Amino acid sequence: MNQLANWRPLANWRPPDHWTRITTIDMHTGGEPLRIIIDGLPPIEGRTVLGKRRYFREHYDHLRRGLMWEPRGHADMYGAVITPSADADFDVFFLNNEGYSTMCGHAIIALTKIVVELFTKTEISINVPAGRIHARATVSNGRVVETSFRNVPSFVHVRDRHVHVDGIGSVRFDVAYGGAFYAIVSAEAVGLELVPRNLNRLIDCGRRIKDAVASQFSIVHPIEPDLSFLYGTIFTGPPENTARHSRNVCIFADGEVDRSPTGSGVSARAALHFAKGELRLNERVTIESIVGSTMDVKLVEAAVFGPYDAVIPEVSGTASITGRHEFYFDPEDPFQTGFILR
Repeated sequence: MNQLANWRPLANWRPPDHWTRITTIDMHTGGEPLRIIIDGLPPIEGRTVLGKRRYFREHYDHLRRGLMWEPRGHADMYGAVITPSADADFDVFFLNNEGYSTMCGHAIIALTKIVVELFTKTEISINVPAGRIHARATVSNGRVVETSFRNVPSFVHVRDRHVHVDGIGSVRFDVAYGGAFYAIVSAEAVGLELVPRNLNRLIDCGRRIKDAVASQFSIVHPIEPDLSFLYGTIFTGPPENTARHSRNVCIFADGEVDRSPTGSGVSARAALHFAKGELRLNERVTIESIVGSTMDVKLVEAAVFGPYDAVIPEVSGTASITGRHEFYFDPEDPFQTGFILR
């Protein structure tokens, strides 16, 4: 008989006291992962979300790499750091493989689900780097079945431009903002189909387009300099399900591929469609992702944001919990701060 089959002491193993331990709850929204850090972080200083994000980047970026990168994470992992707030239910900033995001719709949907189910409060306010978000949940039998949030003012930054992209040629694009800036490109115009088998080509083209646009066009947020950068490329195309509006594939950060339709991305797209006269106020459309998951978006009001005519999008989606994890950082582990292969 194999004695290891009933060797219970393995279940009682505990890490040495001097190891760093960080506890997370992992979720996904439409297939896109979210790792919420709930315990084990050192103190984070700062009066605002941007101040806290800056402090974390300057002092604890090794923890971002350790939790997002391999061997604890992977090239497409995504994270959230929740902190107390002086004027909202909580503050949160976001982690990715490259650094730090300015806004994240899929994270807001997931965070709202778990907070509402824990505190039985159906409406919450959240401070993110891009501003204030208001979220609400639809609850049935104590479980959140859908989350909606009103995003920050979203607007078109540049419209109908062309850029030369090495390896592709001339690419027509728009840049719109939905909490982050995106270059929005028709997939068909660059010879791409938005399906999983084209993943590597989508990553390559998305990176090339992002780099070309960022190097040749000025991306400036009208209020906050820390938000003034191009976050990613969004490819648009026809939906697989014809009852839906379109398909959306976002390549962001350092070649990350969003498995969800991208909450800030569909907000940016909705602002662009409104500017083109293709979407009206209070018209609700469904946008699907590369894996077929969906988010709904509608524009609930017009606004002015700095020099821009803007809109307030409301985005809806669903999320699920996948696990609770305790990660260990052995000081003698040569890969305790992670590595990334892409």
